[in-house]
Amino acid sequence: MRPRLILVRHGETEGQSSIRYHGRTDVALSELGRSQMRAARDAIHAHHGRLEFAHVFASPLVRASEGARLIAGDSAELSILEDFVEVHFGLFEGLTAEEIRERHPDHYAQWNADRLAPNYTYPGGESRAAFMERVVGGVAKMLQLWHPEAGKASTALLVAHRGVIRTTVHHLTGHQPNVELGSIQIVELDGIWKPTMLDHVIHLKGL
Repeated sequence: MRPRLILVRHGETEGQSSIRYHGRTDVALSELGRSQMRAARDAIHAHHGRLEFAHVFASPLVRASEGARLIAGDSAELSILEDFVEVHFGLFEGLTAEEIRERHPDHYAQWNADRLAPNYTYPGGESRAAFMERVVGGVAKMLQLWHPEAGKASTALLVAHRGVIRTTVHHLTGHQPNVELGSIQIVELDGIWKPTMLDHVIHLKGL
C-alpha cells in the first residue's frame, strides 16, 4: 500500500457555485451539495473500503469544512489550512459570467483574453501567480503535517475548491484535472506522486 491523497471538491452551494464565481465568499452547502458529499464518501468506501484517514485537510470556508466532515465523519479532526482558500475573484465575486459581462465589460474582455496567464489579476482581487504560490505553500504545509513515506500505507483527505485542487494535483503530478463539483481525484506516492483517479464523477449521476 502506498501513501494516498484523496482530493474532493466541495459540492453545490446555496449560492449556486456551479454557475457563480464564489471565491472568498463563504457560502454554505445546499442540500444537493450535501448529497454530493455523501455520494463522494460512498464512492470512496466502494473503491477503497472504509478508510481511516491519517489526516483530514480542508479550506477554512464552510462549504469545504462541512464537506470534509460529511466524508470523514463528525468525529474527524480537521486540519484547516488558510492557504487552501479559493482564489479571490475581486469584482467578480458572486457573479455569473453573464453578469460579469454586463456589469464589467472591459474587465470581462481582459479576463477572457488573459485568464490563464500567470500574471493575470482579478480586478480588485488576486493574481493567478499569487494564488498558485499560496496553494503550493499550502501543499508543503500539508505534507509536513502528514509526513507520507513511500512504502508505508497512509491515506489523507483534502476537501477544497476547484482552483486549489487543480493547482495541488498539477504541482504534485504535472496533470491538471477539470475538477467538477463533488468530483474525486486520487494521487499516490510511488517514488513520485502519480494520479490514480482523475475527475471521477460517476457517483454524482442521478443526484
